[in-house]
Amino acid sequence: MERCLRLLLLLLGSGLGSAFYLPGLAPVSFCEEQKVKDNCKSQIELLVNRLDSAESVLPYEYDAFDFCKDENERHPSENLGQVLFGERIASSPYKFTFNKNETCQKVCQKTYDPKSGVSALDFIKKGIQLNYQHHWIIDNMPVTWCYYFEDGQKYCSPGFPVGCTITADGRVKDACVINSEFNKKDTIYLFNHVDIIITYHSGKDENWDGARLVAARLEPKSYKHTGDKAIKCEGPPMEIPKDLTSKFQITYSYSVIFQENDTIKWASRWDYILESMQHTNIQWFSIMNSLVIVLFLSGMVAMIMLRTLHKDIARYNQIDSSEDAQEEFGWKLVHGDIFRPPMKGMLLSVFLGQGTQIFIMTFITLFLACLGFLSPANRGALMTCAVVLWVLLGTPAGYVSARMYKTFGGERWKSNVLLTALLCPGIIFADFFVMNVILLAKGSSAAIPFGTLVAILAMWFGISVPLTFLGAYFGFKERAIEHPVRTNQIPRQIPTQSFFTKPFPGLPLVVAVLPDQRIHGCLPLHLRRSLFLL
Repeated sequence: MERCLRLLLLLLGSGLGSAFYLPGLAPVSFCEEQKVKDNCKSQIELLVNRLDSAESVLPYEYDAFDFCKDENERHPSENLGQVLFGERIASSPYKFTFNKNETCQKVCQKTYDPKSGVSALDFIKKGIQLNYQHHWIIDNMPVTWCYYFEDGQKYCSPGFPVGCTITADGRVKDACVINSEFNKKDTIYLFNHVDIIITYHSGKDENWDGARLVAARLEPKSYKHTGDKAIKCEGPPMEIPKDLTSKFQITYSYSVIFQENDTIKWASRWDYILESMQHTNIQWFSIMNSLVIVLFLSGMVAMIMLRTLHKDIARYNQIDSSEDAQEEFGWKLVHGDIFRPPMKGMLLSVFLGQGTQIFIMTFITLFLACLGFLSPANRGALMTCAVVLWVLLGTPAGYVSARMYKTFGGERWKSNVLLTALLCPGIIFADFFVMNVILLAKGSSAAIPFGTLVAILAMWFGISVPLTFLGAYFGFKERAIEHPVRTNQIPRQIPTQSFFTKPFPGLPLVVAVLPDQRIHGCLPLHLRRSLFLL
């Protein structure tokens, strides 16, 4: 019997071990065209995602630009997190066959004339001037553009630029530094050719059939192709005219090379991307600087409090006369006002409830991410997890808010529950809706579809609000928190505050003294873009 139990536990452990291997998606095996089987395929599909820029807050879909489009275009289904992040994945006309090298293959040709093609060409030029970046995907893996800095450090970007520019004074901008042929002043160059290198693990001596892709890199190039059929990937770069006065053609092309590399495992194929991207490097100096400042300020406050309490206790022990015993000083001066209900107890309890909800949501999300459940390969999983957790954590928010409000002596429990469920989410949703209208007017891909907005409202009012009411019900049923000391009926008079201790301008002065913390406070503004790049 004991032996059977051990065998059962061993089987369960092995099952759990494989179940918790969460790279994002199941691996796909590829084989050559003449060796296609049920468990491997030969066709490799390249997907395109939205284009974004560090110089603009408006991302655009691939179709917004007049690039080559797939005749049978399809859009893979996206989860809630991908939609909220503005990802718009679509198929592309770039099709490859596994282990089949191709050189200078024509994709399509675009023609622009002064009558109907000015606006489309101007939009491409604007995208180049704002340094918009392509984001391509092969086998659920970003196609990276790797290059070297002047110090020899390798840097891989999950996107590559549409083009580059040379200013009127001859200053080289953005990616034009990669080629000395980009030297004409006041010129816009278009990257109309890509050299793609796909690295694969052959699967030799492994327990699977076929090969698995472990890396995909590209190098953008610019060629002024001539001819309609046979093209050559050589010659001067493609310049976009400043003014379209005659018929103008752009030919897009690609080359693809397959390389075998059995040293890179499929499970660790994301490592080279994450290790070589600047924004993914841990900023240890900033983290340590913040920790030192927090510890210093906390220690200073703790020392002052301990010193004050030590003096008060020593003074209490030295009291001899009854007159001195009746005199209040030190901690006794404020002990009767410490637990006095605040003037805005309703708002404080509401914010405490919402803060509890957000804190638990953040903690669980980061915990799951640290365990690897929210892998970067599983696109949108982080945001989806955060939204679902926030919706399901309405119960602790309602409980904390109701319990604190009852402790403050509040009697308007209906208002408390409604404000807890609607105030903070309502403000955020109103701001979100206004921004969404602006993004829709600008034609940006970051605009959330109407169906997604309805789904968010349904989760909010259909799940989160009822759970908040449920938590508030249990919170009001509990007894109010009892204070360790009795509160004085007459509040103690508060001395007039000095100029610099008031919230304004005292708080701005503190922020000015700690500029690093002010900068860190702006980090949430860049969270959406950073997570998308991951």
